[in-house]
Amino acid sequence: MRAIIFGMVISALAATNLLASTQVRVVDGDTLEVAGIVYRLHGMDAPEAGQTCNGVGGGQWQCGKEAIATLEELALGNDVTCDNRGGMDLYGRTIGVCKVAGKDINAIMIETGHAWAFRRYSQDYVGLEDVAHKAHLGVWQADTETPWDYRAHKWEVAKQEVPDGCPIKGNISKSGHIYHAPWSPWYAKTKVNVKNGERWFCSEKDAMDAGWRAPYWGR
Repeated sequence: MRAIIFGMVISALAATNLLASTQVRVVDGDTLEVAGIVYRLHGMDAPEAGQTCNGVGGGQWQCGKEAIATLEELALGNDVTCDNRGGMDLYGRTIGVCKVAGKDINAIMIETGHAWAFRRYSQDYVGLEDVAHKAHLGVWQADTETPWDYRAHKWEVAKQEVPDGCPIKGNISKSGHIYHAPWSPWYAKTKVNVKNGERWFCSEKDAMDAGWRAPYWGR
């Protein structure tokens, strides 16, 4: 039933968008780049790209990848508009609500169980989350770790094993200067070669201020 409803939403959005934007990129499950501006979706927090969630019967599923795929279905090929709800965050992203054909993308992500309401910062989507939780949709299939706890756990483990307790890896590749936080799916595979100009950072802001950027996990 959830798949049918979600499919109807996608079809409705596609049918009502006569002008498709070619300037939309999905960064991760809760971040969009629209016409060169990066928007952190207001009031929600999606699972990280490499995060898994507990499913029915004790198994696990790739909730992070599914959140990204869902946001791609909602945004790519459509005319996306975003507003400014709270200026910029520490990483230079505009906090906003993004819409397609008048439909609130932030709300859809939460009501379909692909993201949590970020109650620490907003109460706007709490009601939608409560409905998804009661219906055991998506991340609510079983008790699972929230993305903020997931990030905190990964951070604490990583900083015990790196120079000066600064766990962010600044990598240089053909894609440019990209940093990987401990919750990145590529974190374990990424090596820091100081001789080649690669660096360790103590925070994402430090990395961005030095000219590194976060990875793009979506299309």
